[in-house]
Amino acid sequence: MFDIKWIRENPQAFDAALARRGAEAASARLIGLDDARRAHIARLQEAQERRNAASKEIGKAKAMKDEAAAQALIDEVAKIKSMIQEGEDEERRLNEALDQALCVIPNLPLADVPDGADETGNVLHHVHGNKPQLPFINKPKEHFELGEALGTMDFATAAKLSGSRFVLLKGQLARLERALGQFMIDLHTTEHGYMEVSPPLLVSGTALYGTGQLPKFEEDLFRAGDSHYLIPTAEVPLTNMVADEILGEEALPLRVTALTHCFRSEAGSAGRDTRGMLRQHQFQKCELVSVTRPEDSAAELERMLGCAEAVLQKLGLHYRVMTLCTGDMGFGSQKTYDIEVWLPGQDTYREISSCSVCGDFQARRMNARFRPADAKGLRHVHTLNGSGVAVGRAMIAVMENYQNNDGTITVPEVLRPYMGGLERIG
Repeated sequence: MFDIKWIRENPQAFDAALARRGAEAASARLIGLDDARRAHIARLQEAQERRNAASKEIGKAKAMKDEAAAQALIDEVAKIKSMIQEGEDEERRLNEALDQALCVIPNLPLADVPDGADETGNVLHHVHGNKPQLPFINKPKEHFELGEALGTMDFATAAKLSGSRFVLLKGQLARLERALGQFMIDLHTTEHGYMEVSPPLLVSGTALYGTGQLPKFEEDLFRAGDSHYLIPTAEVPLTNMVADEILGEEALPLRVTALTHCFRSEAGSAGRDTRGMLRQHQFQKCELVSVTRPEDSAAELERMLGCAEAVLQKLGLHYRVMTLCTGDMGFGSQKTYDIEVWLPGQDTYREISSCSVCGDFQARRMNARFRPADAKGLRHVHTLNGSGVAVGRAMIAVMENYQNNDGTITVPEVLRPYMGGLERIG
């Protein structure tokens, strides 16, 4: 969401930023909607002023016993009152028209975000570690080959229960998934200073509007009844904790984390990643959310990236970090880093975490503000979110990177306390 006053004052900069995202210029259309709204409000104010003046004149006419003039004024006031009621309805319509036009426009990229049309324009930020050497394996297996051979990753039964893009984990793999999630939430709460939250998995449309999923991306959501949706990510409830709030500056930065199930319809992904667990309708993710002062959000993004990287480092996984280009960023992001973990079975890197700074884009939609300690007035907070990390993809990475020639999987040392001391799966 944007400040229409800023757009009026900076139309060329606004359109240039949209062009970097591959979006059409919008300032003229938005200013036109705002002009119509402002003109109508001015007419409405004139009518209200005339009603007030006529109401005073009624008393004067009656005092002079000019009943004809008084009745004419009474009729005029009644007519103006009706016009004002209709005008207020029109004002609401014009406000909604402007809001609807604004709310589907993507966030503006920061100056240091690389330009590009799609993922081919992403830029390598840095690489951690080296690709694992598995000389004892002719061709590394993919996670679903390993899991199905172990009898603990069951897609057929899941399809019988729920259809495609679901999995049923059993035995040691079910425990590995639980261990990974517990390890992540413990790491972020005990070492990284995040407060653990257990949020609702059902949220209102208002909450999804606040973080930018609605109205533009409704097809990606699972609706539950008339007034709720299943969360696509814990970013939604965690960020909306500050919706309609005025925080004290001393409360910032606010850092919260949650380990939850997430639900996505995967609209538009037909034919992509149909084998295995890479793209599921239901999955677990450890989410990180920060709420900061505007001056601190750039540094907070780097900190959040480091927190997400720590998960992979402690798991001993090789990965790279990419700075997403303007054409590959999410709708609400000003700047995004993707962490891509190496998967030997696929012989490629795959995204396992995205860390984004949104500036005041979500805060304006949510009306989330803070009161500066040394200044008058209120300011919008800045919000950030990141995966710390996706549990299912972390399990895939562990399985493929720690696979053994006999089809078993070595348990990374950091996970063994969560696995009852188990050193090998299978």
